[in-house]
Formats: sequence, structure tokens, C-alpha cells
Amino acid sequence: MTAVTPFKPDARFTMLADDETIARTRKALEANGFEVFVVDSGEEARAKVLELIPEGSEVMTNTSQTLDKIGVSAAINESGRYDAIRPKLMALYGDPTKTREMRKIAAAPDFALGSVHAITEDGEVIIASATGSQLGPYPFSAGKVIWVAGTHKIVRDFDHGRRRLKEHTLPLEHERALAAYGVGSSIHKELVIRGDSAPGRYTLVLIREHIGF
Repeated sequence: MTAVTPFKPDARFTMLADDETIARTRKALEANGFEVFVVDSGEEARAKVLELIPEGSEVMTNTSQTLDKIGVSAAINESGRYDAIRPKLMALYGDPTKTREMRKIAAAPDFALGSVHAITEDGEVIIASATGSQLGPYPFSAGKVIWVAGTHKIVRDFDHGRRRLKEHTLPLEHERALAAYGVGSSIHKELVIRGDSAPGRYTLVLIREHIGF
């Protein structure tokens, strides 16, 4: 059997952004209507996200290594303090007669949480998915969207963002999906968001820490 060589991430896509780059990116995002917070740690990011969501709110936590690692997924889905959508979906998962019901439940949450795969210095975010399940609410149907991302996801421009997506994020997600589901991942759907007509609908919490990929 041929040994499989583990994927080695490119240092260009794992290096945390410096303060000047963060400031420039934040300014561009805010000019595009994003609300931006910059924190030093995953613990601070978790506290900020929970501060932004009133208890009892309807919340969908989309699949995200970042949310899982900083404890947001557990805080939303297991604390009982929120109207968490993901546990409702998991209760229906695997029943083909419930597919339509699952789509409707997840379609328009008051809060949609997740992460992004690249953030450009001129104020865009790029997100990709194999199924597209998390992409629907982001452009319109979610009341508010909160993303959490390490500053290593900041890239110079759109072209570099797509390179990060293909050359860095996809191989790592492929490995994760194989381990978790026995099936690898692929990029079937991509979403680019440059802002919103309703300022404040999008919030991005940037972490000066390498969390997620």
C-alpha cells in the first residue's frame, strides 16, 4: 500500500496578519457595511459572539472548526439558553421523509453563525461549500450573520482568496471530512460577499490567533 503524504499547509496561508494589515482590512470591511471586532484570543471571541446574541434568540451554528474550537457551538447548542436550530436538524437527520422540513427549519434563522475561508484587504469575504447548506441564509434570509475568523485568513485580494480556498482550505477540509464522514470534500458552491444594504447585518469577529483553517 502506498503511503499517503500528509498535507503540509503553505505558510502564506497560515501566518497571522500584522496590525497594519488588520487595520487596513477592518477599515475596508467597515466601509462596505460590516461591523468588525478584533480580539486577541478564542476565549475573547467566544465572549464577544455571545454578547451579541440575546438569550432566547433563534440561532443556527453552521459547521465550523473555528466555532467548535472556541466553544461557541457548544454554548449555543448545549446550554439551553438559546433557540438552537442545529439540535433540531440533527434529530431529523437521516430520515429522507424529513428533508423538506430540515430545509425549512434552517432557511431563515434570526442569527446565522459560522466562519469564512478568506477575507480580502479590500473588504470582501469568500466562503465555499460542498453542499451549500450554510450558504443560503448568508446573502439574505438570516436576520443577522456573525462570522468568526483568525487573521491568518486575510489575503491581499480576490485572486489570492481563491488560491487560499483551493490550495489550503480544501485539502484540510478534505482530510477532516474523510475522518469525520468517510467521504472527502469538494468545492461545489462559492459565495462572495462585498457588503449589505442594511449596515450591521454582517458582523465579523477577527481573532489574532491561529484557529480554524
